[in-house]
Amino acid sequence: MSSTVSRRNSCRVSQCGNRPSSDVRRRGSSCSYFSSGAQTEEFSVSLSQSIFTITLRFLLAIDLWLSKRLGVCASEESPWGSIRPLVRLVEFSGHVIPWLIGTLYTLLSGETVAEQEIMLNLALALLLDLLLVRVVKTLVRRRTPTQNRSDILSTFFVERYTFPSGHATRAAMCARFLLAQLVDTAAMRVLVVGWASLVSLSRLLLARHYVTDVGFGLAMGYCQYSIVERLWVTWDCLQDLLLMRLQERLNMVYGGLWMAEWKR
Repeated sequence: MSSTVSRRNSCRVSQCGNRPSSDVRRRGSSCSYFSSGAQTEEFSVSLSQSIFTITLRFLLAIDLWLSKRLGVCASEESPWGSIRPLVRLVEFSGHVIPWLIGTLYTLLSGETVAEQEIMLNLALALLLDLLLVRVVKTLVRRRTPTQNRSDILSTFFVERYTFPSGHATRAAMCARFLLAQLVDTAAMRVLVVGWASLVSLSRLLLARHYVTDVGFGLAMGYCQYSIVERLWVTWDCLQDLLLMRLQERLNMVYGGLWMAEWKR
């Protein structure tokens, strides 16, 4: 009998000793459950607050990936490195130097007033493009792609920043300018649009810019012609402005001579 009672007591003691531990475990598990739920709620709140940032980073990652895939002519060792000289020639056709030289030459050698007026506004449009692109690049300060390889031409005209693409803005603006002022046949229109597209594509193939740089540059150049069209300078207006400035200078010189004579 004594052994039976002792066994019952030991079983009761063991059961009583095990109950607090199970309660503790249950309490601990419930606390961990509530803490994990609180962390999930905080994560969802932070996720909803920064959804714009996450979307922007996702688009930026796509931009970087696509730009890297398109840079197939970045160097001679690239997959399409054999056509790199041809792509560089297309790239040079959209540089500002040949455009300024050709525009000034046509302006000085123009036979009619209408031709000189068009070339004058084209020269002003090129200068406006240089100014606006420089301002945006200075404000954004986006670095060039890492796989970009410097050439002889880029050595003399170093571009630290890449957004937007100056070639793309110039190609879009000049293409719209030519389509509106000089080109009147369907074949020439296709040629001009194809040239602008190839110039923009060459910047991606050579890994000079990111895709967003070229896309924004095309849109910016397209809008720049609207500014040029609104601020169109006629030849008569230019002559009147020059005559006005000349008359002001002559009046200043005449006034200075008159004052000098009066003091004597």
